[in-house]
Amino acid sequence: MRKIFVGVLVLFVAILAGLALWEPLTAQAPTAPAFKPTDVQIARDRYGVPHIFGKTDADVAYGVAYAHAEDDFSTLQEVLAMTRGRAAAMLGEDGAKVDYAAALLDVRATTARDWPRLPKDVQALFTAYAAGLNHYADKHPDEVRLSGLFPVTGEDVVAGFVLRSPFFFGLDSVLGGLTGDRPMGREGGPSLDAKGKLVPRELTPVGRDPEANGSNGIAVAPSRATDGATRLVSNSHQPWTGGVAWYELVVHSGEGWDFAGANFPGSPYPFLGHNKYLGWTNTVNRPDLIDIYKLVLDDSGEKYRYDGKWLPLEEKRIWLRVKYGPLVIPVPRTIYRSVHGPVIRNDRGAFAIRYAGMDQANMVTQYYRLNKAKNFAEWRAAMAGQGVPATNFIYADAKGNIGLFYNAMFPDRPAGYNWRGILPGDTSADLWTKTLPFDRVPALVNPRSGYVMNANNTPWVAAGPGDELDAAAFSPLLGIEDDMTNRATRLITLFEQSGRIDEARLKAIKYDTAYAKTGYAKAWMDRLLALDTKGDPALAEAQSLLRQWDWNLDGKGKGDALALMVLRPANGSHYQRKPDPDPRQVLTETVNHLQEHFAGLDPKLGTVLRLRHGEGAHRIDLPLDGGNDTVRASTLWDVEPDGRLKVRHGDSFIMFVTWDAAGKVRSESVQPFGAATTRPDSPHYNDQAKLFVQHKLKPVLFDPAALKASGARFYRP
Repeated sequence: MRKIFVGVLVLFVAILAGLALWEPLTAQAPTAPAFKPTDVQIARDRYGVPHIFGKTDADVAYGVAYAHAEDDFSTLQEVLAMTRGRAAAMLGEDGAKVDYAAALLDVRATTARDWPRLPKDVQALFTAYAAGLNHYADKHPDEVRLSGLFPVTGEDVVAGFVLRSPFFFGLDSVLGGLTGDRPMGREGGPSLDAKGKLVPRELTPVGRDPEANGSNGIAVAPSRATDGATRLVSNSHQPWTGGVAWYELVVHSGEGWDFAGANFPGSPYPFLGHNKYLGWTNTVNRPDLIDIYKLVLDDSGEKYRYDGKWLPLEEKRIWLRVKYGPLVIPVPRTIYRSVHGPVIRNDRGAFAIRYAGMDQANMVTQYYRLNKAKNFAEWRAAMAGQGVPATNFIYADAKGNIGLFYNAMFPDRPAGYNWRGILPGDTSADLWTKTLPFDRVPALVNPRSGYVMNANNTPWVAAGPGDELDAAAFSPLLGIEDDMTNRATRLITLFEQSGRIDEARLKAIKYDTAYAKTGYAKAWMDRLLALDTKGDPALAEAQSLLRQWDWNLDGKGKGDALALMVLRPANGSHYQRKPDPDPRQVLTETVNHLQEHFAGLDPKLGTVLRLRHGEGAHRIDLPLDGGNDTVRASTLWDVEPDGRLKVRHGDSFIMFVTWDAAGKVRSESVQPFGAATTRPDSPHYNDQAKLFVQHKLKPVLFDPAALKASGARFYRP
């Protein structure tokens, strides 16, 4: 018995050791990219923002990777693990969702097919970026979180773009609806609303929280300025940390690539910002770019009917490598595919998904061409390449042009089908194969009002009364939203009230914290005030405060904290097109929270709403203003043990760009924390936080001469 026990124990230990070690040993290690930089320098300005100089564009990309790794190597590795199907081995069950989605969408096959087709200069850029990451990993092996993750290749980096792009226009919601948002492996049917459309439900963390889709973009023409300048405000709303948090950088190449802006972890170039000649910013738009087909399966479940024939349903077994504590457990799953695209099976049947930009990697070329455009014509030519599946572009340039482009790769859908519902999957008649050209995209260029704006609202309202786009001129098959947000309403109101705009007035508009007494906010507040609160003194007191509230979350008036908290659920329902929550429940829960943690219903807004980051000596804890749908955005927060609301999403990277009357550019920017958000020992961990909460900006030292004169630190990676 003793021998048996020892044998079983040895076997058990061997199994545990195997589960702890097998994953990196079986992971496929690619060949390191063959790239040696010619001449790369990194300069850090006063706030630690990296300025990368290179003889070639590829040199710059190498430096971008290295500089970003110095500031946030941890997050970069999470992004890279996603591209390899190893997110679960690093992040556990949350990563398994990402790996499943990547396999379902066939991301690696798409990348392998498109990589050889990419222009040589694009390949060189991504290869150099991968080499910069590998160089940092080689120099800092103690920081590598997953054995066998390095070296990475340019193809790996491109795979990250292919994986994340569709989640910015709602694919995660569709996948969540079809899987029932239940633990993977359980069968669950899709959730449908009264019109037969899928109810959004989040599945993966690679895109955006459906409640958090936000951003403001503004451009002002010389005709509207007091000084003949052209101005652009970039005000994207992103999480403050993680794989889709902004990272500020400036690049200068001997091949003419000069750009200041911000990117996400895993990108060799900025996604928004400006060069000498032009600039743009982005806001999330919500066109209907995803279609769902219900397949008709035969009795075996292995074939589906299509145009009168039975075709085999493609089936593939995958193994998710899921970390549980020190162990990595292989978890089997089956993925399916039809001629339509990826297929999810549940207890209601088999549903195929088709979405804009599916199975292509052209977005990596488009962003690079936009970075290097020198005039409006070149920029529009890059946009016409249609690699970026969706997102609004707000444009401005040194010549005084401004514009809003409702960019989307619209499916060329045939008429006669309910594209908002579940489509029949047994016919080719409703299977679109092309997208509409860029000239079919709604666009408003140089309106008479002298400004354009978007705040995640319908593109029909972009420049004030008299400058609206005609919605009737665009097919309903495009699926363009009609929604308005409070932010859009306020921006239009503020511009219409302002006359000519100077820099100070534009900043005051950007930092506006008011709600309009219209739309969903007014309707929701009326419901709260109409509640019968007899017999409940606390609720009656809350109603009295809300009646006195000045509709401004500036932190100066009475009732700001209460209004902030009761408005949040209503905005979430409005934006996601869901039924309103129960007003009594919302008011009761808010009152209970404020009484429990603040001993009253009217604490100062800044006491409740906080910018918090770090621990111990590195911790910062500052008051914030604004709300989830004010132009000054504090969109999402976590409730802390002390009852404070720790903001984690909203105003993030903010940039003001000005081209003066002579066409010379200058810019200012700010981040919520600093350049090194995961390096507590860095002086740039939180050094922008006080500027951020005080509505202040720092100069962007875009001119290399100004950078050198500032005393910046130069070094070679």
